[in-house]
Amino acid sequence: MAEGQQQRGTSGGPWRRPARGETVWPARPPLPAAVRRRYWLLRGLTFGLSLAVLVAAGAGTLVYLRLNGNIRDMPLFGGIGGNAGHERPDAFGRTPVNVLVIGSDTRADPADCKLGGDCGPGRNADVAMVLHLSADRSHATVLSIPRDTVTDLPACRAPKGGTAAAHRGPVNSSLQYGPGCTVAAVHALTGIPIDHFVMADFAGVVRMSDAVGGVPVCVDRDMYDPYSHLKLARGRHDLRGQAALEFLRTRHAFGDGSDLGRTSAQHLFLSALGTRLRRSGSLTDPAGMLSLADTATKSLTVDPGLAAVPKLIGLADDVRKVPSARVDYATMPTVPDPDDGAHVVPAAAARGVFAAIADDTPPRKARAQGSARVDESFDGPDGSATPAAGRPARAKRSSGPACVKVATAATVSVHGIAMNPTAAYAATPHVPVSAR
Repeated sequence: MAEGQQQRGTSGGPWRRPARGETVWPARPPLPAAVRRRYWLLRGLTFGLSLAVLVAAGAGTLVYLRLNGNIRDMPLFGGIGGNAGHERPDAFGRTPVNVLVIGSDTRADPADCKLGGDCGPGRNADVAMVLHLSADRSHATVLSIPRDTVTDLPACRAPKGGTAAAHRGPVNSSLQYGPGCTVAAVHALTGIPIDHFVMADFAGVVRMSDAVGGVPVCVDRDMYDPYSHLKLARGRHDLRGQAALEFLRTRHAFGDGSDLGRTSAQHLFLSALGTRLRRSGSLTDPAGMLSLADTATKSLTVDPGLAAVPKLIGLADDVRKVPSARVDYATMPTVPDPDDGAHVVPAAAARGVFAAIADDTPPRKARAQGSARVDESFDGPDGSATPAAGRPARAKRSSGPACVKVATAATVSVHGIAMNPTAAYAATPHVPVSAR
């Protein structure tokens, strides 16, 4: 620890310098390896961007301006009336940070249009995760919100004009009126203040996958999903380009065929991408770093508060302050929507999860107080929650499997015949595999 730097004591008391040999954080059993690997998504991305900016500074103003000019920004809050909430500082005047991470399936851009398989102006939020950094940067929580969550959506104003009246619908549809509307919807749903958003679209994810030479994933058996067109043999594969997109969009072939299965697979993919970024040789090669930073900044749309490289680096520094063992991954507790079994609604237990994040309470402390549950492992066969009808899916810390679990039920259809994804693989020898 640097001279003059202080560290909080283990008792939660006043700030002081730790004694020689003192264990600053209470000793705890190590987290599963998959949880530690997943945190490298955050550490790898921010580490790579930080190094690239340092190189850019040495390369001159033109390179810096190029990276800065790549970043697109849109308004943070798109709701009509109200705001995205306000953080409450702690006793030391420090404030937590909540960032909404959005994965967009827009097909309006020509590159996205090609990847998405069709074209059109509409878009949905395929991924919605709230990244919470505590005020003292001692812990973090990543909360996934299933895209098929039905909720009361607030009235929104589109960035290019037009409005949408308040209505009830899937939270992912809010992105049709811009990321600011999704921020408004998530804040209305959870009560969690949203300070920033970061959005990547189809083409952005594929560019990042290609930039690191592919992303390693694993499936536990042969599978084919005729809806996403993903076809993989059992085992490990490096995915890039179209195959990476197909994996991220696959829903019916994973887990129980619901959106929760896709969420689990997306977590695995993003974890692997973060690890590949960290280990990429481009991080030790200045030209490679600049290429990677160029790709990353072209892939992002952010709010004005992050729309400059130094601001992104500030966020990166905050992320790096959090020890990987003190990051919790959770999925919002849900129950089936009584009006539509294909969708879900927040379970009563979700209120405790939302409150713990909004109040900047570490999940483990909240769990001890009975206000939230973040389990050590998944209940479902895919590593995600798979509740029985009427039984809530609890918040989960995503220890995650080594391989994505392929559905064993008849969740897909080939030539009008319902079957499981493994049978679909065998029934379609004429369909090429997505990756070898």
